[in-house]
Amino acid sequence: MEKKQSIIIIGGGIGGLFCGAILSKEGYDVTIFEQHKIGGGLHHFKREGVEFETGMHVIGTFQEGGVLNRICSYLGIMDKLSILPADNGCFEKFHIDSDKKTYCYSKGAEQFIETLAVEFPEERENIKRYVQTMYDIVKESKMFNLEISDYSVQYQPKFMISVGEFIDSFTENERLRAVLALSNPLYGGDRYKTPVYIHAIISTLYIDSAARFVGGSKQLADALTDLICQSGGEVYTHNGVEHIEIKDKEIEYIVTADGEKHQADWYISAIHPSLLFNLMDKSKIQRSYWQRIDSIPNSYSAFALFIIFNPETFPYLNYAGYYINDYSRVWNPDKDFPNGMMYITPPVTMNDKYAQKMIVNCIMSFDDVKQWENTTVGNRGDEYVAFKKRCEEKIIDNLEKIFPDIRACIKSVYSATPLTIRDYLNQKEGALYGMKKDCNNMAFSHIPVRTKLRNLLLTGQNINYHGIVGTPLTAIYTCAELLGLEYLLGRINKNI
Repeated sequence: MEKKQSIIIIGGGIGGLFCGAILSKEGYDVTIFEQHKIGGGLHHFKREGVEFETGMHVIGTFQEGGVLNRICSYLGIMDKLSILPADNGCFEKFHIDSDKKTYCYSKGAEQFIETLAVEFPEERENIKRYVQTMYDIVKESKMFNLEISDYSVQYQPKFMISVGEFIDSFTENERLRAVLALSNPLYGGDRYKTPVYIHAIISTLYIDSAARFVGGSKQLADALTDLICQSGGEVYTHNGVEHIEIKDKEIEYIVTADGEKHQADWYISAIHPSLLFNLMDKSKIQRSYWQRIDSIPNSYSAFALFIIFNPETFPYLNYAGYYINDYSRVWNPDKDFPNGMMYITPPVTMNDKYAQKMIVNCIMSFDDVKQWENTTVGNRGDEYVAFKKRCEEKIIDNLEKIFPDIRACIKSVYSATPLTIRDYLNQKEGALYGMKKDCNNMAFSHIPVRTKLRNLLLTGQNINYHGIVGTPLTAIYTCAELLGLEYLLGRINKNI
């Protein structure tokens, strides 16, 4: 019998798990080393017996025929996931404090148009053109449709404009421009830099299929882990990679936190590329290569609030909610904390009447916590604790503007800063969406899955697409370097 090729995956986040699951299914011998808990942004933690997701997951494309439905069906794990569609009439609700207005995004392209046209009747045709053009862009994003493609799609002229320029081309109404960009925090959008294809893909997938996990996102991480282990692979937690030895332009072996050496035919890194290169002797890597990657800016981070409610006091909300101070601040969510926030009440069952908990993400710059960057978890000092408390109170003050009685419903509050995200999820500067993409210089911000080391590949949200939908697509690109893209997509599309 032919010996399986061996793969070591560095990092057990979404990208690492999807790569591990695909390659395990295709006959590779997979081992994953993760410095913390498995799942990255998918993993859970408990407070007072209540489970919280680390990330805030508004998900999409799990519906019949959707991208993630097709990938998970091919992996044989779709039936292990419990998913609740968000409300059709309002899957995202936006509260603007300056004029006390509320806007809804509705499911389905036609209903999305009609709902916004009620607020902007004179802009109906412009809104229609905007939505139709987004769907046209997505159709040409071949990989998002699991069709043969390469990175060159991102270099087409129509994709080389910023999301701000794209939105502005449809209307001169400044209020409508802001409303069309209100979900910006979902993808770390920069008005003048984020490529329009990112905005189009994220927007249309939620218009078509916004949903959430019932019982939390850990179920996806568990299903992928089980598949890897059932295929003969191994997944190690709390045992990250601490050194990578390079010889003759390839990895010779890795050393994990327990001091053990491990070798494989191939290595896949699912961690931030800058942090990966810090594990190596950089003198053995082309200087211009790692310096370019190290200089790519990171997306913003967040301050996260985790609220436990008193039983049967706060209603379950089957939508993602947003608050922002003013229309003019849509494109600067990390300025003047807490300028804006996003909140969800994660479902515990399929029929929740009341919410058990709420997660609130407030965009925050890493600079706001930079004075504590050299500290470790649990050892940041009283000033840091006081800083967190002030932030918590400011966020709850804003929540009161939407839900006046919310303080009476709150039993307990916990929080996390960009430092927490950095240290637990191993993301440079606690970046929520990895490295920034810049439509003005796509070549600079583009990182191929192949590296300058013969047996090292990259994956994860820093490399191509990001988020819970985009990261698995990047994993397909990574695995295709070993399996062939036509072969792999054929397997996924035929569900074999």
